[in-house]
Order: sequence, then C-alpha cells, then structure tokens
Amino acid sequence: MRAAVANGKLGPGEAVQAGEAARWTLREKLLLGLSGRQYLALVFRNPVNWVLACIFAVGVPVIVGRFVFGLGWATHGSYDYPWGLFLAWGLFTMVPLSASGFMLGTTVEVFGRTDFKPIERLALLNGLLGYFFAVVYLQVDLGQPWRLIYPMFVSLGPAAVLFLVAWHVATYLSVQIAEVSPAFFEWIGWQRGKQVVRSMILGLTIAGIILSTLHQGALGALFTYAPGKVHPLWYSAPFQWFHFFISSIFAGLSMLIVVSSLCKRFMTWRCDERFLGSLDRLTIGLAKGSSLALATYLVVKIIGVAHDGDWLYLATGWGQYFLFELFVGVIVPLALFTRAIRHDRAGLARVAAWIAVAGIALNRINTALVAFNWKLYQEVPHWREVVIVATIYALYFVVYRFILYRWPILYEWREGQEEPCMTLSRSSTGG
Repeated sequence: MRAAVANGKLGPGEAVQAGEAARWTLREKLLLGLSGRQYLALVFRNPVNWVLACIFAVGVPVIVGRFVFGLGWATHGSYDYPWGLFLAWGLFTMVPLSASGFMLGTTVEVFGRTDFKPIERLALLNGLLGYFFAVVYLQVDLGQPWRLIYPMFVSLGPAAVLFLVAWHVATYLSVQIAEVSPAFFEWIGWQRGKQVVRSMILGLTIAGIILSTLHQGALGALFTYAPGKVHPLWYSAPFQWFHFFISSIFAGLSMLIVVSSLCKRFMTWRCDERFLGSLDRLTIGLAKGSSLALATYLVVKIIGVAHDGDWLYLATGWGQYFLFELFVGVIVPLALFTRAIRHDRAGLARVAAWIAVAGIALNRINTALVAFNWKLYQEVPHWREVVIVATIYALYFVVYRFILYRWPILYEWREGQEEPCMTLSRSSTGG
C-alpha cells in the first residue's frame, strides 16, 4: 500500500480534480481506483493478509463444526460455566470497548464540541462494528441464529435483564447504523439520504445516550443472577451495574485512542490533514475524559469492597490477583494519563490507552470466567473456542479495514462534490 501511495496512485486527496472529474463506477470505488491486477498485487504483498488467510483457513472449518456438532464440541461449556470465552470476550469485553460511539456523539452533537469532529466518525464506526460483532459472538454461543426473533418477539421475557440487554443492543445497533450511514451515503453519492439522516442526528444521538447508559449497566446487572458464584471482590450487588457503566467510559475513550493511533501509523495515506493535524490534541482531550473515569472507577471499586466488608479477601491469593488487576488495569493507566495531560505528551497517552484497554479486557474476563465459580474449579477454554474467537475477531479487523479504506471516515467529505476525497485518476491507476 505504501508503494502505491509513493507512486501517486493512492491518497486521501482533494477529490477527483483538474479535468479528472469523471464519475467513478462502483468497481473503481471498491478497488480504490486501481485495476483488478494492481489491487490483487497490493493484497498479496501485504503480510497481514497472509496471517489473516491462515487464521481463516483454520477457523472457518471450526466455526462450521460448532454449528454442525453443537456447542459441546467447541467449548467446555456446562451448567457450572455457561458463559465461556464467547461471552467473556465477545460480549462483556467488546461492548465496553465500543462505547466510543455514544461518548463522541454526545460530545459533538449535544455539547457542541466541534473540535472533536475529526474523530467523531471513527468513534461511531468503532461503536457500530464493536456492537455488531458482539452480537455475532453471541449468536455463535447461542446457536440457531435464525430463531433470534423468538425471545425478542414471540416468547417475551420483559422481567429478565437479558431481555432488556437484547432489546437495548438491538435498538442501539439500529441507531448506530443510522449515525454512520452519512459516510456511506457520501461514498455512494446519495446526498439526499445524508441530508435526511443529518436532520435526525440530534434525536439519534440522544436515543444512543439513553440506550447505551442503560445496557452498559445492564450487562453488570446480569451477574446479579449468580450472586454466590462470582468471587466477592468482583461482585457487589449495589454497585455491579455502576462498575460496568463507569468502566465503559474509559474503555470506549481508550479504545478510540488506540484505533486512531493505529490509523495514523498504518493508514496515513487515507487520513487528511484535518485528522492528522489535530490528532495529538484530541488524544490529550480523550485522555482527560479517560483519567476522570478511571479515578471514579477506582473510588467506586474501593467503596464496593468497603460496603460489602470484603477486606479479608484481600489477604488471600484471590485478593492479590484482584489488587494486581486494579493496579495494572486502573492505577497504572491513570498515572500515565495524568502525566501525559500534565506534560502534553500524546505518545504517553497512547501507551496509557493500550494498558487501559488490556485492563478492561482482564476485568471482564475475570468477572465472567476466571472468578466465576471460584469455589469449584477453574475453567480453561477449549482450543476450538479460542480459535473461533480469534477468527471472528480477524473478520472484525477485515471489515473495519475495508470500511476505513473506502468511506470518508478518516478524511472530510467536501460538500458539493459527487466523489470521495481521493487523488486517484484513471490514467494513473490503469483503471
């Protein structure tokens, strides 16, 4: 890809210009203005694609086997451990990491912080894909995805927390699709569709705020179904929903810092100057929000331990592991974020964000799997379960990259022009 950029074939561009304003075909948009042979050459030269191909070669047959032979063939799932890695990672981890959508939507559209607009669409896309693939993980775990309508429309359970989560996620996913759709409409050149969605954007944002805050907390409320199973240090009935909600704030903002830094590092050709020139400043802004959420989360965790009288558990091996999680996943990134803000060091904030993302993943896996049924035995995920999780996440990466390559997410659409901002011409690409 970098070679193509160096040769002037690919770039974020200033739109098709200077006599090259011919309307692009769908094929040209999909192939980034390259010929089929040129595009395939780029695909085969990218070592990441070979790694992905190996993952899919192993993982796709295993996923098929899960649906053919059942859940027991692919996991160690049982009545003792009904929530395996599919939910510990796919649902309980990916959902908080996708909270950037409602966070940045609120910041820009409700509070009027237009200085965050260069990364708003990236935040919305991160939220949309994270929630969508959380549903994919859930369907792989439940099986029979064609019966999804039954618990939602036929056999209703309105008193169940899981029913609440399901409807919130489904409704919020629809809201996020609408919020991201203007980028798609710009890409296909349908300005009318974009205008219709933009006229509803404030209502969509407010709906996203309500739905997100409810289901982020409801994920924590799910654990109130099993009060005697989760270790007391990871479970506090009065605060469980609050732990999950607060942690989603710094998780979503930290994930946005991670994703934006990866885009800056590996997709500079697709980023415009507005994005690149403001990213360090915006990273510090996101770090401020993350640090406040981390500090609040730390205080509430301590209050939860004190409220439930769980101090004696801190002297056990479980307590040491809990303190390790709290130190590495909360205190360390909080200290690094604070130093980054104080000295205006965006690079340090990015390091802190990586650690915070790892910390929230550790917390959710501990809560849903490691500290679950702690008095019985420790569940070790089946190797097929690990392969399926890695394969779906690889697909998540492929879809994410496919959209960022094409849609105006990292670059600004120029009103009044029919084509995406690309410096591609038919003569230079052989298209």
